[in-house]
Amino acid sequence: MTHEEPQADTLSALDTQTRCLVRLAAVIGAGTEGQMRALLVEARELPGAWVEEVILQSYLFAGFPRTLNAAREWRRISGSSAPPNDPDADATAPGMAAQWRERGAVTCAAVYGDMYEKLRVNIEKLHPALEHWMITDGYGKVLSRPGLDLIRRELCVVAICALAEQDRQLHSHFHGALNVGATPDQVSATLDALDDLIDDDSLRRYRMLWGHVRSAHSEQAKGRHEQS
Repeated sequence: MTHEEPQADTLSALDTQTRCLVRLAAVIGAGTEGQMRALLVEARELPGAWVEEVILQSYLFAGFPRTLNAAREWRRISGSSAPPNDPDADATAPGMAAQWRERGAVTCAAVYGDMYEKLRVNIEKLHPALEHWMITDGYGKVLSRPGLDLIRRELCVVAICALAEQDRQLHSHFHGALNVGATPDQVSATLDALDDLIDDDSLRRYRMLWGHVRSAHSEQAKGRHEQS
């Protein structure tokens, strides 16, 4: 899988642009329209591809209504037009579904690491269609797109899950961000970037959850190192 933008794993914490991006992702998914508009104005300073991709991936976590609102406001605020075409827009193209599923499996495995196979089994038990859509649509069609690296995508998912109070998914994507190469400082800084958007009690709870995940991840890494 290739990406057009520099990888975020060279950063010790969030740079100004990535901080703006994770805040934008959060308010598209769970903020007010006023917050979204304000962050989209700030987002004019970001690479356009980053903003486009965060808006597109928002439909996985927030649904089409919020995604369409964000896209409409972005067109108005940025003055940019939609691209004339998109490689992933034609689901009927020969081999496209197979391509989505193949790259989705790779991306999902990167995010979930050792839990990947168990995840697929558990989701299939909920409904086979959900397992198929998760791999093919979620991770293949959307989260494997070029234009935004997987580290920044995962940090944005952390942000939207936190603001939307999706604790179970937040727990998973704390792990996911680390699994794809985000540093612990970047994940901590992502939560810090939301301190004016999330109430104090929730933020305190999420920082405690993150502390547990960070410690567990560190212990697992130490164990793998000792076994090697």
